[in-house]
Amino acid sequence: MKSFSAIAIASLALVNTVHGHYIFQYLTANGAKGAIYQNVRKNTNNNSPVTDLASNDLRCNVGGGTSGGTTTVSVAAGSSVTFTADIAVYHQGPVSFYLSKVADAASADGSTTWAKIKQIGPTFPGGTWNMAQSYSVSIPSCVAPGDYLLRIEQLAIHNPGSPPQFYISCAQIKVTGGGSKSFAGVRIPGHVKSSDPGYTANIYNNFNSYTVPGPAVSTC
Repeated sequence: MKSFSAIAIASLALVNTVHGHYIFQYLTANGAKGAIYQNVRKNTNNNSPVTDLASNDLRCNVGGGTSGGTTTVSVAAGSSVTFTADIAVYHQGPVSFYLSKVADAASADGSTTWAKIKQIGPTFPGGTWNMAQSYSVSIPSCVAPGDYLLRIEQLAIHNPGSPPQFYISCAQIKVTGGGSKSFAGVRIPGHVKSSDPGYTANIYNNFNSYTVPGPAVSTC
């Protein structure tokens, strides 16, 4: 009986480890929610976060550097798309969206430049975070048509003194319509520095302002 109990406890611990976080698995585009990983690249680290600022996994998560069978969905410039996670986000921190123009979304590895197109920080006074299960972003109406990787990044800074945690997913989209705008971008890794105040912030001590780490938001 003791042996059975030990096995049961160990199994429960494993389940809690695997399912203890969240991962963005779905994309809603053109008013329709796709199937799990239909248009979002599947990661291979369950739902564990990325914590290494120098890692290429910051682009599209562990295993997300290739398509892995993910399909590309057409969306009109100016329209809204939504990422949905398996469970609601429950670690405090900002959410950012990045867009990268690529030759072919299915074969892109994320080494191209990325432009931030939206960020969601805390609301003051109080420092209240938007911890939801779904987050939406509008594709800029001025961007040139073609293939893109669309990236969502939720940076969890709930544990000061420990490395912040990145929860990341990339969707494959083909933008239709639009204009001819090309945003200046940044490379990932490299978009966030270890000295950025939004990366090192202590949200429990004199938390009265906040700057979302990464580049400024690109607009039309």
